[in-house]
Amino acid sequence: MKNHITQKLGFLGLFLCISITLLFLGAIIFFITARGIKVISWEFLTQVPRSGMTAGGIAPAIVGTFYITLGAILFALPLGLACAIYLCEYSPKGIVVNIIRISINNLAGVPSVVFGLFGLAVFVKYFKFGVSILSGSLTLGILVLPLIISSTQEALLAVPQSIREASLSLGATKWKTIKNIVLPTALPGILTGVILSIGRVAGETAPILFTAAAFYTRGFPKSAFSEVMALPYHIYALMTEGAHPDKQRAIAYGCSLVLLLMVLCISGIAIFIRQRQKGLHG
Repeated sequence: MKNHITQKLGFLGLFLCISITLLFLGAIIFFITARGIKVISWEFLTQVPRSGMTAGGIAPAIVGTFYITLGAILFALPLGLACAIYLCEYSPKGIVVNIIRISINNLAGVPSVVFGLFGLAVFVKYFKFGVSILSGSLTLGILVLPLIISSTQEALLAVPQSIREASLSLGATKWKTIKNIVLPTALPGILTGVILSIGRVAGETAPILFTAAAFYTRGFPKSAFSEVMALPYHIYALMTEGAHPDKQRAIAYGCSLVLLLMVLCISGIAIFIRQRQKGLHG
């Protein structure tokens, strides 16, 4: 009887935690939607800003955010995947590997503004990429690299060792086993890390403040070396600068809603692919 009551209390605690989490999530979505939907229109989504960012649209910021996010993931995913495969499948077990893993975990805790200063010193100044999409993408790619490595490691370690042994016993090489058996099985977990990384990259302000974002531009980027407007920095600029705070605050809520929808759409696509892979390998 005592164990039954303890179990009921445990489930009640879990239910309350989930409910509180969903409540905050719903409150954020409702608040942003209620404030931002008022300014959403076709012109708002497709036009360039005018009149000191108090009129027109946010198309350059949407395009800039998409380019920076895409560039960061394209840089971080192959590098993080290769690093995780080496650590889990090839590296000898020992103190050196443990130090590398601890270092990766510590890197994940570094404040984002420090990554921004690193990107400014290395990519903008040393490599002379300038304030550009390339500098911002590389900086944000390094920012989410520990997250991708850690999630990929967990996904690879979750694959049963017996599957690897069965493949090797049939004559497959270690690399063929990893490529054809381990990676497809671990893909849902890897995509989970990618989904979290997309949200992190799309919402960061401090790193792109030093490496990629422009305060105001009327055009679209012409190359990887162009500076761009980005939604996170655009929201920050609207809320802190300008002579029309009421108009700018309304536009900032609209930008927040667009950014939220962008992240949800990209994450939704990744979740769909993940669920499909689960079905294929489940």
